Amino acid sequence: MSKAQKVLVAGAWRDSQASGTFEPDNPTTRQATGERYPVSNEAEVLEAIEAAALASEELRAFYPEGVARFLETYADRIEANADEIVSMAATESGLPAPTRLAAIELPRTTGQLRQAARAARTGSWCLPTIDTASNIRSLYQALEGGVAVFGPNNFPLAFNSVSGGDFAAAIGAGCPVIGKANSSHPGTSRLLAEEALEALKAMGLPPATVQLIYRTDHAVGAKLVSHARIGATGYTGSRSAGLTLKATADAAGKPIYLELSSINPVYILPGALQERGESLADDFSTSCLLGAGQFCTNPGIVVLLKGDTTDSFIQQVKERFEAAPVGTLLARGVETGLSHSVATLQQAGAELLTGGQAGAGKGFSFSNTLLHVTGATFLQNPEALQTEAFGNESLFIVADDVDQACAVARHFEGNLTGCIYSATAGTDDDAYNRIAPLLRRKVGRLLNDKMPTGVAVVPSMNHGGPYPATGHPGFTAVGIPASLRRFGMLSCYDNVRDDRLPAELRNKNPGGVARLVDGVWSTGDVPA
Repeated sequence: MSKAQKVLVAGAWRDSQASGTFEPDNPTTRQATGERYPVSNEAEVLEAIEAAALASEELRAFYPEGVARFLETYADRIEANADEIVSMAATESGLPAPTRLAAIELPRTTGQLRQAARAARTGSWCLPTIDTASNIRSLYQALEGGVAVFGPNNFPLAFNSVSGGDFAAAIGAGCPVIGKANSSHPGTSRLLAEEALEALKAMGLPPATVQLIYRTDHAVGAKLVSHARIGATGYTGSRSAGLTLKATADAAGKPIYLELSSINPVYILPGALQERGESLADDFSTSCLLGAGQFCTNPGIVVLLKGDTTDSFIQQVKERFEAAPVGTLLARGVETGLSHSVATLQQAGAELLTGGQAGAGKGFSFSNTLLHVTGATFLQNPEALQTEAFGNESLFIVADDVDQACAVARHFEGNLTGCIYSATAGTDDDAYNRIAPLLRRKVGRLLNDKMPTGVAVVPSMNHGGPYPATGHPGFTAVGIPASLRRFGMLSCYDNVRDDRLPAELRNKNPGGVARLVDGVWSTGDVPA
């Protein structure tokens, strides 16, 4: 039996105080990769928490320039070692190395790190606010203590616990990170953490700014998110595990930001089908099956109005699903979970149109699956029929009329995205004007005539939404500088001398930071 890999705790790689070990699988072969990883015990996690708390104090002296330079250096090192990192990620995830990991996800990862560096350096996330009459000033600053980051299985680089969006946001705000690797890609996390530690050393930052453990049991995970010395937690993963952690963190008064589940409803109105039904069948099939459907913005429900054009559209999509190759799923648990979810939907009244079988492709897999339900049946059992089927599956809801389509929208849970396709000639405008206000309050991002799968990493992006899409509708996991504010506290200074204030709140503003001064945004100086 191979020796377990080392953990990164308190600035050094070392043998774990393990309570057990595990082996990840190669999804394409359904076999273990041959590497063993430790399950950290409580003592090890507590040591990491204390090391992060100390690093939190030390990082203040390096913020913002030192932190920004670390993030940029780390991004450079990831790019310099891209071949090894991408190869490991492909082995552990089954995702295509050249077209997905190297061409799309790795550039997104390094781009996020550099955006976070820019936000730290410019102070664009801090929202400095100055009232001259009272001499009260405020801004966002880093939370005290480390941030625990739990990464998901579907983005081994761009959402990784030690390189992804939550990581970049926490470090960019000035918080150390304790990364809890996803069990599906621990080797990828290890390679990334190695580069992070070397970048920390090169920049002279506290080495415990980045730490990595691979797995804990449930009780130790609860200790991590609720400890008095932890600042906050960022979590992306299953709803059940996330809510368990949230209950513990909430009881301790600790912030925890969750991305949990989303079915991303898409409305396709009759005029749009008449205008461009064939192209919509192509667009939807591509979006739903991309990456074997393993995106948090995968369109899991499509709402249509009954009629001949709808029947034709459903048949076109069915043919495309049956003709398309079956992708590899990320892990055994994804295959099992998808099987269970499809069965749950069928038990709730959904009719299987095609697919529904596990093991239909290479490695962990599930046949491309479509289900159908009437609007009336959905309204009788909306909770069960919104079961998330994470993977290459979608459910058609065929409503009798616009009234019923609106009733369906009222029963949707919170989602990351929602989309409405309508006729360019205006024939769907009345229906759009009734549906859109209802859908708008159910989703973080509303789209028109565009599938939801892509998530642009731009400042205006909201990758969030009402529960259960996330644990809080007011925050985003993607979109810098806003995502950094999850890991900041609003710090107020009352009658503090100018030379004792943070640079962003002083009268002089040589960096030209945008500040709200007496109710007006300004990049200039404040008169003494």
